[in-house]
Amino acid sequence: MIRTPLRPLARILSARSRGENPDVIERENIRMRHEEMRDKMRLRAESRLLFVGVMFLIGFSMVGARMSVLASSEAVEPLASASTAQIVAQRANIVDRNGRVLATNLITNSLYAQPQHMVEPKRAAEELVQIFPDLDLAKLEKDFTGKRKFLWIKKKLSPEQLQKVHEIGEPGLLFGPREMRLYPNGRLASHILGGASFGREGVHSAEVIGTAGVEKAFDQYLRDPAEEGRPLQLSIDMTLQSAARRVLYGGMKLMNAKGATSVLMDVGTGEILSMVSLPDFDPNTRPSPLVKGDPSDSPLFNRAVQGVYELGSTFKIFTAAQALELGLVNPSTMMETKGPMTWGKYRIRDFHNYGPELSVTDVIVKSSNIGTARMAINIGAERQKEFLSSLGFFDPTPVELIEAPYAKPLIPKKWSEIVTMTASYGHGMAASPLHLAAAYATVANGGTKVAPTLLKKSAIAPGPRVISERTSDQARSMLRQVVERGTASFAKVEGYAIGGKTGTADKPKRTGGYHKDKVIATFASVFPIDKPKYVLIVTLDEPVETSGKKPRRTAGWTAVPVAAEMIRRMAPLLGLRPEIEPAQLSGVVNTRN
Repeated sequence: MIRTPLRPLARILSARSRGENPDVIERENIRMRHEEMRDKMRLRAESRLLFVGVMFLIGFSMVGARMSVLASSEAVEPLASASTAQIVAQRANIVDRNGRVLATNLITNSLYAQPQHMVEPKRAAEELVQIFPDLDLAKLEKDFTGKRKFLWIKKKLSPEQLQKVHEIGEPGLLFGPREMRLYPNGRLASHILGGASFGREGVHSAEVIGTAGVEKAFDQYLRDPAEEGRPLQLSIDMTLQSAARRVLYGGMKLMNAKGATSVLMDVGTGEILSMVSLPDFDPNTRPSPLVKGDPSDSPLFNRAVQGVYELGSTFKIFTAAQALELGLVNPSTMMETKGPMTWGKYRIRDFHNYGPELSVTDVIVKSSNIGTARMAINIGAERQKEFLSSLGFFDPTPVELIEAPYAKPLIPKKWSEIVTMTASYGHGMAASPLHLAAAYATVANGGTKVAPTLLKKSAIAPGPRVISERTSDQARSMLRQVVERGTASFAKVEGYAIGGKTGTADKPKRTGGYHKDKVIATFASVFPIDKPKYVLIVTLDEPVETSGKKPRRTAGWTAVPVAAEMIRRMAPLLGLRPEIEPAQLSGVVNTRN
């Protein structure tokens, strides 16, 4: 930097020659230098002030912008703030085969709190406990007076509760609209529908997800926006479902049973028109699952699908049908029934002594274990396994329920000769009532395999052939005889031709062995038997009929009367007209020539 001298020689000499004072030049140069320095310092200070001002402006602008964003955005829980995925709240309806709503959505409100905005947190906590008695006052006061910035109070509010919370007048109590799942029919079809709950949640919306039943099995479909809200149509008929549940519940109480289940199925399509499991539950207030003990003690347990039982003598018709199909017997072939039948340490006995022999038809009519076991020996283990497998007894049912794949039949690891004999009359292996319904539909419909479904089908291609139509006709004739003169005589319903087979099996203990006074009673029926359209399975868990001197537990006394009453109620609803036989005209004389 070159600085100008305060006393430049040229100017000093010039000033002296003119008689001027050279000190004036020095003072002038000092003044000019100071002014220049002052201007530079002022410019530097102004630049710094401008920079600081700009930085403050930017900072305050960012704070203001952030405050605006926070003020205009919804309050969220800290954990939920990490998710950027949009919550899809819409969920399609579920309807029955006639379009009646089984599950739909209802607009409601949630209640949450922002304690930092509360004026009187303790009073608010006391008022809330008055409205919601299940809340903990001490915990609520702790949360309201602590460091929490956000907390849920109630996920669903009724209109009355909403108004009462409004009347508290607390600015820190806020509401958020949301959709909840509503089941307008309550307990009806609860095990089929399953239930739904909230997934991801925000204060302005919540994700409704299926937790069980078809709600879980079709969760993706019900939530898919591409489906444009098209309802899921099931095969069940709510009128039939209501009638079935009413009768089955009364029958369960009358027969002192622990539980009960029924399945009504179309024999041609496999469509399930009604499926009831008792005890049941209200999916609007779905209970918590059991964490210990017997799963069947929970009302959430679907006995029709998850219940795997020894179904007793209902299996005998399968043995007879296979023997007929193989040409080993015909309906009038005589089978040895002299007992007991011995195999090693095992003894096979009949409920009554039926004499030395019975025809194949009477083996089914009178339900002879010995006669059925002898047919099974003639069939052989491998052929028996193959036939039962073709009826679906070795795999879970393909029904559209999330629980179905886990309900696999219980099959002996080694299919010995004694297993061949006991399995022929429904002991030693276990399956669900839904397995039994599909198998009976296969035998009754002409011999083509049926796959159970809960979806309404416009057309279903026939399944693979399991038995011939001739064998199917012979099997149905035997089932008809069981009702006419056999163990299911209480199944007679005036105007309707019914066929079926009873089954009573001792209930196994959880520790091994069998109970002596507890049974699973089942009646598998087909109607109308001459032109079969429907199969009805009724199973009672630990029934006891006590109207007589001694308690009676067999299916003929317990499950059969319940099934008969169900058919009496449901047949007209199915459009089946009773066939009334014309009365005999006596004392009428024809006067015409």
